[in-house]
Amino acid sequence: MVSSSAATRAENILVRPFSLGSLTLRNRIAMAPMTREFSPGGVPGADVAEYYARRAAGGVGLIITEGTYVDHDSAGTSDRVPRFYGEDALQGWTEVADAVHRAGGKIVPQLWHVGMNRAAGAPPVPDAPRVGPSGIPLTGSEQGRTMTLSDIDDVIGAFAAGAAAAEAHGFDGVELHGAHGYLIDQFLWAHTNRRTDAYGGDLASRVRFAADIVSACRRAVSPEFPIIFRTSQWKIGGYDAKIAESPQELEAVLTLLADAGADAFHCSTRRYWLPEFERSDLNYAGWAKKLSGKPAISVGSVGLDGEFIKAFRGEGSGVAAIDGLLDRLEREEFDLVAVGRALLGDPDWAAKILTGRTGELKHFESAALGTLY
Repeated sequence: MVSSSAATRAENILVRPFSLGSLTLRNRIAMAPMTREFSPGGVPGADVAEYYARRAAGGVGLIITEGTYVDHDSAGTSDRVPRFYGEDALQGWTEVADAVHRAGGKIVPQLWHVGMNRAAGAPPVPDAPRVGPSGIPLTGSEQGRTMTLSDIDDVIGAFAAGAAAAEAHGFDGVELHGAHGYLIDQFLWAHTNRRTDAYGGDLASRVRFAADIVSACRRAVSPEFPIIFRTSQWKIGGYDAKIAESPQELEAVLTLLADAGADAFHCSTRRYWLPEFERSDLNYAGWAKKLSGKPAISVGSVGLDGEFIKAFRGEGSGVAAIDGLLDRLEREEFDLVAVGRALLGDPDWAAKILTGRTGELKHFESAALGTLY
């Protein structure tokens, strides 16, 4: 158990409402999206609803779902990852949203297209090609198909349809997955985007695909329905990759996305406490908020740094271990913090942190993922 003053500080900083368009959150804690492949045929069932509702009941203010495939044949690479189209899948997602709301939380789906990360011949549409801005893989030499302008229009339409479905089926907003080297990010990154048309070349042209998706989603939903854009510098298998080498380049990217209709940026880093650029302590989310003027969500090993491992073992204070995180939130470097693996291992993580019950925290075990609910 931690001191009452430490627990009170965590509560005072984290338990503050936050509003984003029509969405009002009860606190500053979000659940980060994490793929689990627990949806056979792409349809989330009662177990998925229970899984998310447990985290909402455990104190999480905003649930961001695992990535869900948009309605495009090449979007996915597994038939156990949920999709966000089709009557059966959308009915399942309606029940998920209802369960989270009954538990006191808010929920947004993350819309996803894997692009060149698709495995050739993989379900849910085995015959679908691997596609990307230039058919260039992130790693390896296996080429895919360069997207035509018609392909681009189809994908933009699929994201817009997903956003409209989110609003129609009771969700509180939508997140667009523009990070980690998946399709949207492949357009943003010069390494995978070698196009010479309006969707490639200079930085502004590489951002156009993402901005067109944001704009189409904005038109497809109500003005106050929040659109969150998830962004990262790093890619799967490319941890040193960068879209923006400087704050000026990052500002150019974020400004175009904000102008297109993005309401907030969910900034993925591997470790939230590391600075993004030299000569500043600001992390990626801090820079995004400063440069865009939009709310920002920070994520990256919250609950998994060395101090937290000690806390899990009873060797230290879990609340004290997030003093640095609380400092950043208190000075409004960013607005929300997303928690990933720590919430996988302990659905009551938020409630325990907020009430000083850190001695009860459960250590995350990756080997136990198959039994989590």
